[in-house]
Amino acid sequence: MIHAALIFATACFTLGLILTVYRLAAGPNAADRILALDTIVINLIALVVLYGIWTGSQTFFEASMLIAMVGFVSTVAYCRFVLRGNIIE
Repeated sequence: MIHAALIFATACFTLGLILTVYRLAAGPNAADRILALDTIVINLIALVVLYGIWTGSQTFFEASMLIAMVGFVSTVAYCRFVLRGNIIE
């Protein structure tokens, strides 16, 4: 049963990732692209966690935390660059 749930969840997050990549490419403005990048990071975190559950390894959970931190910082930096034109004052 858990095997079927993992396959279904992986398919759903992969579909979400593909649709978000389309939004990133076709986004009409920078705000849409920033949201698409943030959503891509969230989908990647979900896929890494699902793979960690699949393999039973805790290393992937730690990797997902690192991806989350880098994704948050990069989203904030990109938003700040779009709004103010610089990242570091």
